[in-house]
Amino acid sequence: MNNLFEENLKRFAPLADRMRPQSLEEFVGQKHLIYENSFLVKAIKTGAIGSCIFYGPPGVGKTTLASIIANTCNGNFKKLNAISSGVADAKKIIDEARTNLELYGTKTYLLLDECHRWNKAQSDSVLQAIEEGSIIFIGSTTENPYINMTRAIVSRCRVFEFKKLSKDDVKLAINHALTNKERGYGNYKVDLKPDALELLAWASDGDIRCALNALEMAFKTTSENKDGIKVITKEIAEECIQKKFVSLDENTYYDTLSAFCKSLRGSDTDAALFYAQKLLLNGVDPLIIVRRMIAHASEDIGMADSNALLLANAALNSVQNLGMPECNLSICHAIIYICEAEKSNSVVVAMNKAMYDAEHEKQTDVPNHLKNHPTGYNDGHGSYKYPHDFGGYVKQQYLPDNIKDRVYYVPSKNGKEANLIKKKDKYNK
Repeated sequence: MNNLFEENLKRFAPLADRMRPQSLEEFVGQKHLIYENSFLVKAIKTGAIGSCIFYGPPGVGKTTLASIIANTCNGNFKKLNAISSGVADAKKIIDEARTNLELYGTKTYLLLDECHRWNKAQSDSVLQAIEEGSIIFIGSTTENPYINMTRAIVSRCRVFEFKKLSKDDVKLAINHALTNKERGYGNYKVDLKPDALELLAWASDGDIRCALNALEMAFKTTSENKDGIKVITKEIAEECIQKKFVSLDENTYYDTLSAFCKSLRGSDTDAALFYAQKLLLNGVDPLIIVRRMIAHASEDIGMADSNALLLANAALNSVQNLGMPECNLSICHAIIYICEAEKSNSVVVAMNKAMYDAEHEKQTDVPNHLKNHPTGYNDGHGSYKYPHDFGGYVKQQYLPDNIKDRVYYVPSKNGKEANLIKKKDKYNK
């Protein structure tokens, strides 16, 4: 009877769940982590994987890889969600894990979804079990664990960052679902038109779960034609994808976003406001808009008016804590400030120059007087001079000898940055 129930659960499970990769060979994306002889692959195949934390965007394979680890390492797989579970749930699993380890030598892998949601007391409940090896803890989160999780947990885990999947990764997953006869639609005649495939791959924004959910909806709501074929067109895909911004086609979306960015740089407040509202009304995630504003606040304004960066980050905070439509006011506030602010690209120019030297200059030894533990060697610069002993500034060499005369940051004559020119001239005398 249990087998019947299990078969029914598998049969009626969503397509995204049925098509979840079951082995490393089926796993899609994350090529910076999953490749032949990578550390993570070797650790999984040899059963040497320890407690770890996977963090990155939704739908990119964090939970899937945790399940593959448990299957590959022949262990028990337990799953909790930090939003709905607590200390009692974790202790129950830990007790069972200790029993299975003592009696049968079987490891237990505990996946904790949204692990950043656990408070310190909840996190502490699994610390001893992690240390003694009773469980292999795998945390899954969309938030940066170094910022949003307790240090005690993070210090006991290896952290792996998952990246957003590419369009090609999503296409691969969609095509696999169409051809797989056991878990997908391989036993049916389905004609997914190329432009519909492109749309699903783009509009899902790197989220395979989103793409497969849309494909499943399209499959279920599309009738067979006279030849017994379900033809899924771009129009059908548009109706089934769960993101409204497909009302802009891909080219229009990127053109509008480009026009928004160039309007910010060009100080055209009205145009920037218009393009931002056009994007928002078509369902574009406001985070996309605000992230561009944060970048432009440093790239195109920078030191000419550093308050622009503060306003852009305030808009980000509003998006994250208020959401639409309330956050739209903060977005517009920041857009107006960024457009009206004095412009300077000195920050991005300085960054690119410094980045180039950091990459290409190989003999860049730290001057002896700047080292954490200076040696007795005298490199001709004397000992370190503490600036506050000289009124806040004293001239001394900071860059390595072979690039000691490099100048990366050159203030513009715009806005508040103009005042820095006089200051630098004073210090360089």
